[in-house]
Amino acid sequence: MALIWGCAGAGTARPSDATPGDFERAAEQAAAEFGVPKDVLLGVSHEASWWEGNQGRPSTKGGYGPMHLTDTTSGRTYAHRPGEGPVDATGTDDPSEHTVQAASALIGVAPRTLKTDERQNLRGGAALLASYQRQITRGASPDPGSWYGAVARYSQAADTATAGRFADGVFTVIRTGMRRVREDGQTVTLAKRPAVRPATSQLASLRLRTLPATEVPECPTELNCRFVAAAASNYQVSARNSNGIDVDFIVIHDIEGPYDAGISWFQDPSSGVSAHYVMKADGSAATQMVATKDIAFHAGNYWVNLHGVGIEMEGYAAQGPTWFTPAQYKATAALVTYLARRFDVPLDRRHIVGHDNVLPPRPARAPDAHWDPGPYWDWEKFMALLGAGDRREPGAEGEAGGGNIGIGQAVKIVPEFGKNPQAVRVCDPKCRTQNQPSNFLYVRTAPRVDAPLVSDPALHPDGSAGTERIDDWGATAMWGQEFVVADVRGDWTAIWFGGQKGWIHNPAGVHTRPAPNARIVRPADGAKSVSVHTTAYPRAAEYPRGVVASEQTRFTMYAFPPGQAYVAARTPVGADDFFPATPARPEVVVTGDQKYDVIQYSRRLATVDHAETRG
Repeated sequence: MALIWGCAGAGTARPSDATPGDFERAAEQAAAEFGVPKDVLLGVSHEASWWEGNQGRPSTKGGYGPMHLTDTTSGRTYAHRPGEGPVDATGTDDPSEHTVQAASALIGVAPRTLKTDERQNLRGGAALLASYQRQITRGASPDPGSWYGAVARYSQAADTATAGRFADGVFTVIRTGMRRVREDGQTVTLAKRPAVRPATSQLASLRLRTLPATEVPECPTELNCRFVAAAASNYQVSARNSNGIDVDFIVIHDIEGPYDAGISWFQDPSSGVSAHYVMKADGSAATQMVATKDIAFHAGNYWVNLHGVGIEMEGYAAQGPTWFTPAQYKATAALVTYLARRFDVPLDRRHIVGHDNVLPPRPARAPDAHWDPGPYWDWEKFMALLGAGDRREPGAEGEAGGGNIGIGQAVKIVPEFGKNPQAVRVCDPKCRTQNQPSNFLYVRTAPRVDAPLVSDPALHPDGSAGTERIDDWGATAMWGQEFVVADVRGDWTAIWFGGQKGWIHNPAGVHTRPAPNARIVRPADGAKSVSVHTTAYPRAAEYPRGVVASEQTRFTMYAFPPGQAYVAARTPVGADDFFPATPARPEVVVTGDQKYDVIQYSRRLATVDHAETRG
């Protein structure tokens, strides 16, 4: 499932007193108590959360309640929208990331209460705004326009562009008005005030950093591109690649909805997610929503986000290939080619990946991993448009594809899309089985058609067999992935797949091609097993004081024992992490001394310590 799907199943927010109108009355009372114009308080809340409390759950930036009071943490995951990856907030001790505590001190209410009680959250936000206003103007004017600097400061942004964008959004809502029905049914109204004139000159008094102007939209000339900014809380401002954080992955998603809905979702600060680009289904338009130097929250794995550019396509993963039009393939290929050239990303399936190739950073969230763009995205066609399709490279015996398959050699999975119908079960909620051209092969436990599908322990902890459900991704090998041959019996080829020997139906090698230039890694001599991860963070001792180390979590349910082998990216990657700038400090890039291999472990990528492998 993709990002938009979660919107439909989101939980219903409830205020502390859910009778209609209570939210707006609580905002009016909080504004009056602390001398903040009601229009300003409601404008800030709309820009921060669309007037939603989100049932006390934090955003991906660790913000709580309708005023998005922050309290970032490290190594924790939270329940979020169904089918979506975890909220994985990493934090520092910087005050801008702990405004819950600041508000708590101002109004004498416990932080826990501020996170869950909407009335107290509104009071805390109003108190913070008033404190910022006193710092800037020494007073509390009833004129909303004179609060521009305080509103910009409330964003906790470290640079003038981001702070100004937040404040401009607030005052646009104040000037034009807004009426919105919350998820709990309450209607909130902010009457338009076109005469309000924001004092934008106050922005300079905050003494924030000025970043170089972003060249937007960042698109190839043949695309009809525009730039529409995602909500500021849905991404992190960064300086990739100049700060040493390389872009290594381009991640393809589908929206699970229409083009405009995807754009709106990423503009919604309560969604906590974004992508760098959204592509229209007919190829006629593209919208950039996050600058490529910045980190969008799209892959459900922060380390992949740190090194990735996310592209969302209008369409649905479960409704067949007609959703992905030739024009959309061509437009997306033009964008990927442009980005790959700009960031020196190799045009192969180790680096051009789907959301369905990415696992969350922690085992507990693996069952919720997304599977878009799904089985009907024609990777063969797409990679050919990139000039990186299957060239049917000569095998070891000089044969063009297929032919003899040797145990221990690497092969690429290349089923011909139009000639590869696969049965897939879709439940939404009524179940149906659809059999149509697909980009994957099923992986079985034995070399026969009636053998059970392999069991992925993240999805089937009881060891039960995999199924043909579209969201049961654990027994599918996708076009372009590379694996090491473990055995051959007649029309069947075994590959090392997710810590076990799995079999694909491959008569005369029709569904594979030799990959003679693949880098194969095996456990180092003497190693009992290689630890499997999905991130590449430094060791805790390598983090500077003041920032909380991200947890490099081992997926203990997965194995990589002696005797097995996997295909890795051409070069190992260095351990690293990132913390965005705040008003009190510049951005922080943390690097470690260890290297990691990114391997094609199953349908999903994994990372393994380079010191534990050989190859």
